Amino acid sequence: MGILAPEADERVKNIHFSEDSMSVDLMDGRTISVPLAWYPRLLHASKKSRQNWTIAGGGYGIHWPDIDEDLSTEGL
Repeated sequence: MGILAPEADERVKNIHFSEDSMSVDLMDGRTISVPLAWYPRLLHASKKSRQNWTIAGGGYGIHWPDIDEDLSTEGL
């Protein structure tokens, strides 16, 4: 008898920022946090530009049109 692990759903649910990091909430309940220093465009962007994001790539990507930045959940 085994216990089945729930399927991972790495699609983006929400994004939030602290002063020096970005956290991406995934549909399966996990959160990935990364330092903004890894992404200079986001680090140097205004708060308004950081907040202007859209989900892309079938739910697995994030696009910031103001700064032309694209990230994927796999890449995080």
